Amino acid sequence: MATEVDVKAPWWAVVGPDEGESIWQPEPSEGYVTVNLTPENTPYDGFSSGIQVLPPGCHVREHGHLQNHELIFIYEGTGRCEIEDEMYEIGPGSTVMFGRYAKHLLENTGDIDMKLFWVFMPPGLEDWFRAIGKVRTPGEPIPKKFSRPEDVMDVMKAMKFVPRPADAK
Repeated sequence: MATEVDVKAPWWAVVGPDEGESIWQPEPSEGYVTVNLTPENTPYDGFSSGIQVLPPGCHVREHGHLQNHELIFIYEGTGRCEIEDEMYEIGPGSTVMFGRYAKHLLENTGDIDMKLFWVFMPPGLEDWFRAIGKVRTPGEPIPKKFSRPEDVMDVMKAMKFVPRPADAK
């Protein structure tokens, strides 16, 4: 729900490591996401942000966005990203920008959790995480592996993911 905001008044936020909305992710990611800033808890409607933790051997499957840009900063762990069939090694300090339509994937190829900070413009990635994941309480053990929901294709279409030929199967 929108609230009246004085655009000339100072505004800020400090979100601690376990203070955001946390969501377990299904296979193949299997880690979790913590949503920190969204239009729901800030006066800004142009972005959302948070962190994602990918365990070793896990990945974010190939996808793209019809209307969003995605910026990530890796602050722990190593891996690779593929953007439009080009491979890049990534690790602490790497910044990656996925523009709209660019198909991309992320994979943790290391032996520790890959941790990344993400910014999604315009917002909406948090809705995807909520739709496919399960509520997480910080500190609880990782749950048994679980699959994406059966209606994931409808969710992808509603959230304006770039259609992939493999998704039609």
